[in-house]
Amino acid sequence: MRAPPTSSTPAAGRLSGRLAFAAVLSLLTTLPAAAQYVPERGAWERRAPTAVGMDAALLEAAVAFAEANETSVDRDQELSQMQSFGREPLGHGIGPFRVRGGAAGVIVRNGYIVAEWGDVHRVDMTHSVTKSFLSTVVGLALDDGLVRSLDDLAADYMAPVELPPGDGEEGVDRTAFGDPDLATLFTSEHNRRITWRHLLQQNSDWAGTLWGKPDWADRPDRDTGTWLGEDRAAPGTEYEYNDTRVNLLALLATGVWRRPLPVVLRERVMDPIGASPTWRWHGYDNSWIPLDGQWVQSVSGGGHWGGGMFINALDQARFGLFTLRRGQWGDTRILSDDWFTEATTPSVPEPGYGFMNYFLNRPDEEGRKRYPSAPDEAYAHIGNGTNMVYVDPVNDLVVVARWIPGGAIDEFLGMVLSSIDGG
Repeated sequence: MRAPPTSSTPAAGRLSGRLAFAAVLSLLTTLPAAAQYVPERGAWERRAPTAVGMDAALLEAAVAFAEANETSVDRDQELSQMQSFGREPLGHGIGPFRVRGGAAGVIVRNGYIVAEWGDVHRVDMTHSVTKSFLSTVVGLALDDGLVRSLDDLAADYMAPVELPPGDGEEGVDRTAFGDPDLATLFTSEHNRRITWRHLLQQNSDWAGTLWGKPDWADRPDRDTGTWLGEDRAAPGTEYEYNDTRVNLLALLATGVWRRPLPVVLRERVMDPIGASPTWRWHGYDNSWIPLDGQWVQSVSGGGHWGGGMFINALDQARFGLFTLRRGQWGDTRILSDDWFTEATTPSVPEPGYGFMNYFLNRPDEEGRKRYPSAPDEAYAHIGNGTNMVYVDPVNDLVVVARWIPGGAIDEFLGMVLSSIDGG
């Protein structure tokens, strides 16, 4: 019986703007040593809002707003996903789901917890916030030299791999006698031009099927005539939020590390930042591959079809503080500062998106921002629900808000920011 089932270079002007923005962020995050507190494992110092320059009454009003504005979507996350993505072909779940808890969150300023609400210890799905954990393990691979450059071709790092029948690049049949037993993923004329950067920025337009999910089946066009045989955009030219391609990056990174990604994340990030032992990063029932003589599960980048990161609000806040500190945790450098400059650099086809899942708050050409109440330098790790880990280097602030409607986020953030002295 078988084991469990189975670039482009920026223009000079853009580079100049990127470096200027990085310099501003570097200045903003060069805080006095006393402000660089990070919590130890199993302990996190709480401080009164007034001790970190926040108005207690205004902050209390913001928390009350978050509690009163719990999302109305069903708490059963499998049912909720079917309601959200029910029109998708092949949209059935293939990974675990969980019935969620109620509204919950944490507010951290200068590294200290100043407010929390709901059950902050409850482990729930965090959906696409998972993508930020995925991009982090890619950053570690870059730091370690396992990936030489983000502008390297993915094809140079991907060996043929044993996948379920039907998986692989577009147009390659692996179901009949004599067809290849192993799937190739980056050898077609289009796919072989894809780089790590394209996958991280979600603008690869990779063509194929992975874990039984064709790329066109994720958030498909309402015009069903476009589903099959569509023209492909050149890699790096068109942004498309697509979980099949995110899962492809996870598989690629698993092969580079030659280890399960949750193990890499635990050893290199989550243990060093003092996360609890309760988080779990799941893949799918059929996302198991043989790797160096062992069965390894390739994890998913979100909960679209189940799986992804299951985590509590306090651990989300630790991860948010880790990104706010740009990979520096106390005296320990966990991830290079340069990685965070790259991750928060707007991509060309979608200026509001850096690396997955860094949603940027910089104004677009019309001056619009994701969160008008927040500084341009802020960004957020966002997942369905809404699950939000808001990171604000201007105000040395991390805000975790779970199960809040997307339309209520800016008002909530405005209330939090107004509680800061001078806000």
